[in-house]
Amino acid sequence: MFSILGILVVFGAVAGGYFMSHGKFGVLFQPAELVVIFGAAIGSMLVANPLSIVRDLIKRILAVLKGTPYSKSMYLDTLKALADVFSYGRKNGLQKLENDIENPKQSQLFSQHKVFSTNHHALDFVCDTLRTAIAGGIGHFEIEQSMEADIDIMKHELEQPVSAMKEMADSLPGMGIVAAVLGVVITMGSLGGPPEQIGEHVAAALVGTFLGILFCYGIFGPLASNIQKMNEGEIEYMHSLRAGVAAFCKGAAPILAVEMARRSIPPHVRPSFKEMEQKVKGGGAK
Repeated sequence: MFSILGILVVFGAVAGGYFMSHGKFGVLFQPAELVVIFGAAIGSMLVANPLSIVRDLIKRILAVLKGTPYSKSMYLDTLKALADVFSYGRKNGLQKLENDIENPKQSQLFSQHKVFSTNHHALDFVCDTLRTAIAGGIGHFEIEQSMEADIDIMKHELEQPVSAMKEMADSLPGMGIVAAVLGVVITMGSLGGPPEQIGEHVAAALVGTFLGILFCYGIFGPLASNIQKMNEGEIEYMHSLRAGVAAFCKGAAPILAVEMARRSIPPHVRPSFKEMEQKVKGGGAK
């Protein structure tokens, strides 16, 4: 929602300044220019990227408009989920925990933590790691390495939609120039006609350049930066999971393993130890 407010501020500031200069808004309404600019920009993005990245980009844009989910309350819910999983495994044995890991979506242990269980990246990350630890035959160092590799692959996947958005944003000023050049061509064909008509064609051509620059630096460029920051938040979230799961696999007590996860949370959303302890003591799996 905060991103939507920013977009409204951008348009409001530009429109307000234009109005203060006694500009006519009807001149800025140039549907043909928008078709050329956005049609060419979207087409170039489709040429440069496979469909999977385009789908991910659309999902990321929608997620950014909703706002980042990685708040203190989400981290507290995640710490509570980890505490319940670790306590259940310590109390009933890892072999008992294996049944829940193999079918996490049908597991009562995971289903009571909706915030955590609906994040399929986080759920798969934790379950795959615990499954490896239960299977045995691999040391703690190798388990941590596999988690780091998993995070690196995820980071690379998250960077691809950002690159696609940045490339599209960078192309918008150029597409605006294309629209402007077409407008100049139309203007040249109108020479000898009424001066008012020539003036309208020149204005339309300049509007094309204006729109390309505005949408590049005012909308799509900042959106790409916001998506990148949200991706960084997701990677930070995965690192906190890694710290907690790694500590549990090394034999740490559940509360200490959860504390390791808490200490890996970025400071601006990190709950205090007291907040975590109160949340964890709110009940667990039987």
